[in-house]
Amino acid sequence: MPAAEDLALLIQAAEAAGDIALKYSGPDAKRWDKPDDQGPVTEADLAVNAMLEDMLPQARPNYGWLSEESEDSQERLGRDRVFIIDPIDGTRSFAEGSRTWAHSLAVAERGEVIAAVIYLPQRELLYSAAKGQGAFCNGQPVSVTPPTELPQTKVLTAKPNLDSKHWRGGSAPEFLRSYRPSLAYRLARVADGGYGAMLTLRRSWEWDIAAGDLLLREAGGVTTDRHGTGLRFNNATPLLDGVLAAAPDVHQVLLAGLEPQGPGIPGRY
Repeated sequence: MPAAEDLALLIQAAEAAGDIALKYSGPDAKRWDKPDDQGPVTEADLAVNAMLEDMLPQARPNYGWLSEESEDSQERLGRDRVFIIDPIDGTRSFAEGSRTWAHSLAVAERGEVIAAVIYLPQRELLYSAAKGQGAFCNGQPVSVTPPTELPQTKVLTAKPNLDSKHWRGGSAPEFLRSYRPSLAYRLARVADGGYGAMLTLRRSWEWDIAAGDLLLREAGGVTTDRHGTGLRFNNATPLLDGVLAAAPDVHQVLLAGLEPQGPGIPGRY
């Protein structure tokens, strides 16, 4: 199955997901906290997930399934291709009535993402990529920011990542810090050149990262974990050891500044 055909399916599914999510008013949607401090979930998350879990496996019955809102099964580990889905990335934003949340859909083949969509329906932004075919937003090509000095680089990261214990020499390098609640959206904004990098030192779920990984690489960027190792997906425990995603020059500088055996930040984000 060509990656382009999987991408067409993901675009169709993402648009359908947006239609469902927009029927809910975020602040009025029923919301509750998942056990073990896994964060909030709303009825919109579950409605979108139910539709996707019906639609996508029907279209590709031989693919595995991994979603934030589905019970995980080790059966996916025996499949060459697997859907990796976050029905709504940025659930807190959705529940608060913000427009900065996204549907994140990807297909990974033997650990590598080959088709990906990040869709922000309230911002009318649909990012898409297929392996070897470039990255796009609303059908227009996107690319990472050209080389720039780090102090002038805008980096999407949360304040805890600046703690001195994570950086060689005891202090984070100088850059322009910004923040967005959705990890998928952060990756997309690096891919479209709006920001030079995104960094999280927390352990990160695959479904938050998979689509953005391909999008950013197809836009000319580099994605690794916090230690500089390339990202692989459909792991038995679907967690990554932090994420550093950036234009190549910025990635090199930030990675060199991180403590190689740093303690990370407790919890998952």
